[in-house]
Amino acid sequence: MELDRISSLPDDVTEKILARLPLKEAVRTSILSRKWRHKSDMLQDLVFTDTCVSTKSHPTFSFVNIVDHVLLLHKGPIRKFKLSFTGKLTTGDIDRWIFHLSRNPVIKEMTLYNFEGDFYNIPSCLFSFQDIIRLELFNCLLNNSSSTFKGFGSLKSLDLWFVTLSQDVFDNLIGCSPLLEILKLQICEGFINLKIDAPKLRFICIEGDFEDFNLVGSSNLVDASFDLQVIVDQRGNCNSFGNLLKFFDHQLPQIRRLTIKRNFLKYLSIGALPEKLPKPCQYLNFLSLDMNFDNPDEISTVLCLLRSSPALQELKILVDPEKDHAAVGEVESCLYDNYNCAYTQLRLVEITKISGVKAQLDFIESLLLSSPVLERMTVQPASVDGSFKLVKDLLLFKRDSKRAEIMVLDP
Repeated sequence: MELDRISSLPDDVTEKILARLPLKEAVRTSILSRKWRHKSDMLQDLVFTDTCVSTKSHPTFSFVNIVDHVLLLHKGPIRKFKLSFTGKLTTGDIDRWIFHLSRNPVIKEMTLYNFEGDFYNIPSCLFSFQDIIRLELFNCLLNNSSSTFKGFGSLKSLDLWFVTLSQDVFDNLIGCSPLLEILKLQICEGFINLKIDAPKLRFICIEGDFEDFNLVGSSNLVDASFDLQVIVDQRGNCNSFGNLLKFFDHQLPQIRRLTIKRNFLKYLSIGALPEKLPKPCQYLNFLSLDMNFDNPDEISTVLCLLRSSPALQELKILVDPEKDHAAVGEVESCLYDNYNCAYTQLRLVEITKISGVKAQLDFIESLLLSSPVLERMTVQPASVDGSFKLVKDLLLFKRDSKRAEIMVLDP
């Protein structure tokens, strides 16, 4: 009998088809034909999520059985393993799966999201995956006591979210992963000194509290987001350099996208603030800031960044509406010199949660008067109160760009 078209497909074609299906559907293809019966046993990418479980059965029990079944029947190498189940899993189940994977050391990508329960203590065998390229952990304890661990030589992407690890483990993990390009640290604990020495790093996103923060050899960094609470003695930082100069000095020469959240902007504003950075951010074209207008030092910090970014095209500002009681004289002093500055590439501005106090309006007016190619400024009030007056004030402002339009969104 002539074979059907599905059965006669080349192996490389069937592998590509299976790789693009959810795991549950890929396993079901075993009923298509005799030739497909064991195709799913050779899958190199194993992604276990809530979609693997039927809503009619007990979710956790069924999920554990599915993972056990797939790993038991699996043949050949595993390139990617992802475990993302919103139910509660026992430590014994996860240990069993990771120990099974340790027999397959060529794994390239590992994702483990422990959504419910206590921190999952990662077994030491994870550190034997020396070919791993991407590692993502959520709600885990990374406590390697082995003195032989020297980082992951092939690691390019590291994402740690609610992960506890010691200072030594963190230093080894970063310092001994020379190919690291993407780093995400969100609410991690167990270490207080955040020194990152990763010469190939291109993207970084950090959120958390630390006593010290230092980027070393980050000349290739192009995209960065900082939501840091740096615990410092402010009086000890008020020197001739200042935190802004210390942070940008030789650290971000290639940066193109920069996001600075509220606490980190407050940290950068401590100490001496120049009118411009000694070395401008020549390639920065996107800047996002969380700021308030009751602190003249923060306003001066923002203006310094704007003056030092000649290629800036898009600016986003989120205002803290509860912090709008600045001394008018101090703010006017900050903004006075800004009218003589031109943002020659700025096209899009978005400012949200403004209350319409004079400091905010003066800042907006200075942007309109200093942006000759501005195309659109989008403004969103913090509340309905006073929004009509805000619209009238904005429409009265002069604009350097003849094409500039002002859009006011609903609060």
